Amino acid sequence: MEKNLEFPDLLRLIDERSTAFRAVVAAAPGLDAQVPTCPGWTLFDLVKHLGGGDRFWAAIVGAGSADAPPAEAVAARAALEVPQEREALLAWLDASTQLLLGALRAAGPESGCWTWWPASQSPQTAGGTARHRVQETAVHTYDAQLAGGSPQPLPLELALDGVEEFLFTVCATPSAWPHKPTAFDFHATEGRSWRLTVDGDGARITRIPAPTAATGDGSDAAGASVHGTASELVLYLYDRIKADSLHVDGDAGLLDLLRAWEPEEK
Repeated sequence: MEKNLEFPDLLRLIDERSTAFRAVVAAAPGLDAQVPTCPGWTLFDLVKHLGGGDRFWAAIVGAGSADAPPAEAVAARAALEVPQEREALLAWLDASTQLLLGALRAAGPESGCWTWWPASQSPQTAGGTARHRVQETAVHTYDAQLAGGSPQPLPLELALDGVEEFLFTVCATPSAWPHKPTAFDFHATEGRSWRLTVDGDGARITRIPAPTAATGDGSDAAGASVHGTASELVLYLYDRIKADSLHVDGDAGLLDLLRAWEPEEK
């Protein structure tokens, strides 16, 4: 069974994706470019959001185990002011990412901290935070690339981890599924697969064997099976691309129910 990315790899990927993000912004014709996947946002807004998030999570990780984010971090994010000039803005974003990486390194992967996913299958630790920030940074880098007209697939190692990270963090819940019990399978063409089972006990995720010519895709056990590259699956889960960009077996309408579901407890 494939292992999750190690903590040093997560830190490396945060740094790499932030660097890629800044390169896109540096090359863009202007900071007022619209971001199609973030309606109403400009490239400037996206930079402010990503850098503000880095600083917010740096403060959370630095505060250690808690029942809520530090009040001062919440206030700082609400009152965030950033440079307007591009070069200074990019330097601010770089400094923001370094603050996050410094906090994560100082804490170590097992250190507890507040997160918004207490009921999920992801840990409330600095390691869990790093794993999620990798995906936040990667998806927003894709957003910036799209705004510039040159979107690129997510890097493979990151995308393979990203499918599971999204399912574990965003989908897993003890809240009862309000419809007929079913399962959703997600198959990455690079050879990894996951099953999201939903019923009266909530939603839980397991890794499953990747389909082969001999075994088929196991779609008889799932209400809907989604096939695509790992990058496509992550971008679909984050609502950056639509289901019709992927291959879906079974009842595609179930995916709409999953997308619309808002569990009472997260």
